Amino acid sequence: MGVTQACGALRRPLSDGSKADLGELYEWSGYSLWTESNANLADGETTRSNGITMRNTKKPFAFAILWMCALAAPSFAQQPERVFNWLPGNQEDVRLDPANYHAGTTYHASGDGGNMQVDIKSELPVTIFLVHAEEWNGALQHPETLNNLQQLCTREHIVEARYSCFVPPVAMTLIIRDERYSTESSEHAVFSGLGAVLDRSNRVERAVGVGITGIEAVVAGRESAKRQFKAPNDVHIQYFRWLCVENCVQPEFRWTWQVKEKYQLTSFLKVYGGFTPDHDGSQVSIKIKSPVPMVVAMLPSEIANQLHAKPEMFEPALEKNPCQQRGVQSLEFQCTFNLADGPQSLIVAPEATDRVPHKKAEIEMQFVKCIENCELLQSKR
Repeated sequence: MGVTQACGALRRPLSDGSKADLGELYEWSGYSLWTESNANLADGETTRSNGITMRNTKKPFAFAILWMCALAAPSFAQQPERVFNWLPGNQEDVRLDPANYHAGTTYHASGDGGNMQVDIKSELPVTIFLVHAEEWNGALQHPETLNNLQQLCTREHIVEARYSCFVPPVAMTLIIRDERYSTESSEHAVFSGLGAVLDRSNRVERAVGVGITGIEAVVAGRESAKRQFKAPNDVHIQYFRWLCVENCVQPEFRWTWQVKEKYQLTSFLKVYGGFTPDHDGSQVSIKIKSPVPMVVAMLPSEIANQLHAKPEMFEPALEKNPCQQRGVQSLEFQCTFNLADGPQSLIVAPEATDRVPHKKAEIEMQFVKCIENCELLQSKR
């Protein structure tokens, strides 16, 4: 398969005639996935939204084909690429006693996983890591297993730092642990308790309590007296989201049927009009299936409309036309047009007009059309 064929296969419309959404092509550079939990957003909203950027691990061959296609043909509408960056999301202020744990956001990455990022600022050193959410929930029920947690991206002795980690495609919970030694409990080496989120309106089971009993009290709504800390360590957590910051709203395109029919072959030229490119790099896909060799071409409508009355114009019109196929019986091909090309018409005819069988030929044509945010195309002309 050559480069042109491979690229055509990537851009080809659906064979069953359904519309293929080409807006997804703009997402090849990456996409984002947000996690949600009950906490306060930095901007005052009530839904937590933290970003994960996804890693794309396609096979090298697929990357090579995409790269060759980028060189071989212009992208749809040649729009500037979206630009993404880390932006502040929700934040938490947490108070810890010695050896306390705090469970932050649980990330749910799909596909091959993605990156997360938070800023940590603590009065006293803490350890930060990710752990499987299921494993963490099990450890809360059985605190003696906390020392055996399988930690990911562990960082110790943190006072102020930006913490990041690649999150696998499973639910992973962010854990912060106060590094100080606790002597208040015989189980201090295993589990001393949970920290408290300073926003008391946030009544989530992972946010506040002293051990398992404290969690149960919060969930049941039975928490009464304000917790007293022996040696508080205040920790600020700033979550970040991976968001589009430039060129975020772009036109969206879709394959649209223009011609799809079986017609009785004759010696006369068949002309289909009605296609006008609405952006530079507009693509047209043409498919022909015929019992005899055919000529298939896209010509400017002003020329195509004269060919019946002036058949002598036919061959000269094709001489400099790049979008044509001669002597074909079964073929699908694509052509690209710009705004300056103006209205175009599809023409088909048997190559030999003196021996035309009483049979039918199948002809299909689709083109890429802007279907949303099309006013942006007008503003850039």
